[in-house]
Amino acid sequence: QLQASGGGLVQPGGSLRLSCAASGIYFNVYAMGWYRQAPGKQRELVATIKPGDVTNYADSVKGRFTISRDIAKNTVYLQMSSLKPEDTAVYSCNAHNLPSAVNYWGKGTLVTVSS
Repeated sequence: QLQASGGGLVQPGGSLRLSCAASGIYFNVYAMGWYRQAPGKQRELVATIKPGDVTNYADSVKGRFTISRDIAKNTVYLQMSSLKPEDTAVYSCNAHNLPSAVNYWGKGTLVTVSS
């Protein structure tokens, strides 16, 4: 089970940290990711983190967003800085089981960047 939280309204240039609490997910066999879907657009990858803390980012967020994980808390974070209005979207957490390729999704959390 994945539970995302931390969304809200923030002004352009501001910061937010999203959290994804993962129960029943063992990080050593899962790639964890954040995806987002803006109104009228397709869902897109934001960032992923694999065992060994290998990270990957969409070009649009490189240098502004940081994905991390706390194994003890079974939680994945997305630190978002220098937010732009185009970052407005519903952000969802994904767990990708590496051996089986099965995906699990949590409910999203809305991020609105507006003045």
